[in-house]
Amino acid sequence: MHEISFSLLLLAHVSLSLDNGLARTPPMGFLGWERFRCDVNCTEDPKNCISEQFYLEQADMLIKLGLKDLGYNHVNIDDCWDTKERNSEGRLQPDPKRFPHGMKYLATKMHSMGLKLGIYADYGTETCQGYPGSVGHLEIDAQTFAEWEVDMLKMDGCHSNRSTLDKGYPEMSRLLNKTGRPIIFSCSWPDYERHHKNPNYTLIAEYCNMWRNYLDVQDSWDSVLGIINYYGDNQDYFQPVAGPGNWNDPDMIIAGDFGLSLDQAKSQFAVWAIFAAPLFLSVDLRNMREDMFEIVSNNEIIEVDQDPLGVMGRRVVVVSV
Repeated sequence: MHEISFSLLLLAHVSLSLDNGLARTPPMGFLGWERFRCDVNCTEDPKNCISEQFYLEQADMLIKLGLKDLGYNHVNIDDCWDTKERNSEGRLQPDPKRFPHGMKYLATKMHSMGLKLGIYADYGTETCQGYPGSVGHLEIDAQTFAEWEVDMLKMDGCHSNRSTLDKGYPEMSRLLNKTGRPIIFSCSWPDYERHHKNPNYTLIAEYCNMWRNYLDVQDSWDSVLGIINYYGDNQDYFQPVAGPGNWNDPDMIIAGDFGLSLDQAKSQFAVWAIFAAPLFLSVDLRNMREDMFEIVSNNEIIEVDQDPLGVMGRRVVVVSV
């Protein structure tokens, strides 16, 4: 039997916030990881490989579909964007074939469209897919991202020393702020720390604008339901620290992919809004079903998610069916 979790909004809460003035409401946009993964074969799959052209096409669809006007204004790159080696200056470098004009060019293009660019790094020796990690290079990576004028950084935690997460993530936060560039900081810190100790969410909220608590969402209802129930089971840790500048991130919205029915997609979107969660679509916007588009463009649900009070809902009853 599956457990169905229901949540209601509370009226008040107290929250500590990373003091960088960013992400006062949950960020929204496009993030292709769940749908497109680490597709780097632009020879055989030129339309879907992780590339400059791919992200420009998805950005163009945010505008054409009217999603940007609803608040979906971030285009975020995940793993596999760079080369397997740093350059002679020790800097990360985008793959020259897939990103021929470089990341600053792509950021400038996004900004000219009224959008923002997010990028991915990893607090480990290498990323989850084997690209260069940032441990030992935090300062130069922060400087590089600022020089490229990116607007958000997701820092993953694969291949990291779990005992140093509570030092490394705060250090990266300080280094990002030191650049003077406003960069939303998205952390995977608690997801990697939870395996060996209870994360200190007060500390996490002091240094991160949003954070992943649990497993990556997969293209199935079981995955979505598992995340919902994990959030309900741990809401006493998550809810008190959520608010403007600080968001629990249950991962991407997968409406329009292959694994959810229409009702299941509605449920995910509604519950994410109750969570006051970031809303990042992981779908091919170039070929999105109309009924799924209607879900993610439901302005009344979006307004719940984007309420400026930033109150995260709580589960108040569990019904087994």
